Amino acid sequence: MTSVVLLEQLKAFTEKIMADMILPVAMQQGDTEQAYRAPEVYLMRLPDSRAAKKKAPYIIHRVIPLETEQQPGSEVRSIFCCYNPDEQEGDLALLNMMERFRVELLKVRKVGAVGADGKPRYQFTLDISPDHKLESIPYDEESKPYYAGEMITYWKLPTVQQTEDIELWR
Repeated sequence: MTSVVLLEQLKAFTEKIMADMILPVAMQQGDTEQAYRAPEVYLMRLPDSRAAKKKAPYIIHRVIPLETEQQPGSEVRSIFCCYNPDEQEGDLALLNMMERFRVELLKVRKVGAVGADGKPRYQFTLDISPDHKLESIPYDEESKPYYAGEMITYWKLPTVQQTEDIELWR
């Protein structure tokens, strides 16, 4: 459940920081005019994987649990995709999406909801220890006019606390 909440909070964070980033939308058959919008954010995968090119621009956050009892955490792979008929502009748009996300994460280093009392309800901390570096990988595939890349982040999750002792065997 905690990983799901992390993804939801990361989605809200991403939508907020990308809201004013207006990029060209992938042209579809029958389109007469270029449309523009901010990247849409999805969790785990696209709603229809066959529509990957139709959905550009977008960001997908996928969690890969790394939980142990001692140090709960998650690896999040964020996949960025954009469209642009101009190759230079396409590469720059992808770089801009990834850099905006990276810089904002490094500024705040936490995502989460705050309760009415001002205290964090769910708060997740970016892990940038020597073992867990923030990694960015632009894909070099020949998929022009689509441009994609991936960023890997590691998150510290709240530990699950036992609320009471329960004797199952007497």
